[in-house]
Amino acid sequence: MIELEITEGVIMSNPKRAGKELKQLREMGIHLAIDDFGTGYSSLSYLKTLPLDRLKIDHSFIRDIPDDMNDQAISRAIIALAGSLGLEVIAEGMETEEQRQFLIEEKCFYAQGFLFSKGVPEYAFLSLLNKASPEQV
Repeated sequence: MIELEITEGVIMSNPKRAGKELKQLREMGIHLAIDDFGTGYSSLSYLKTLPLDRLKIDHSFIRDIPDDMNDQAISRAIIALAGSLGLEVIAEGMETEEQRQFLIEEKCFYAQGFLFSKGVPEYAFLSLLNKASPEQV
């Protein structure tokens, strides 16, 4: 039930070591995600060798959807890449209903951002969770 998020930069600073350590974490049952995907200088060849579960699209590519066609194209490509590799994809920084609709149409079903809630302290989060219906969780 634990997922660690690792940025591209951390992985690419020492890819062989990162690959070894990520495999050890995976063997312990820990799920792994690349955070801020698309903002670093990673080699796509590492995606096929690393034991990943999820890619997280950086908020900088989500922020200007639906107005920026380049951000749409990049997000669409990341979603397709993740799907081809059998990885889940999550969009960071979703703030508008238009962004949500675009991502759903592109088959990105996980997102985080202010559209759902601003950051809250733990006690407030637990209260929100208790009030949520099963469909919302």
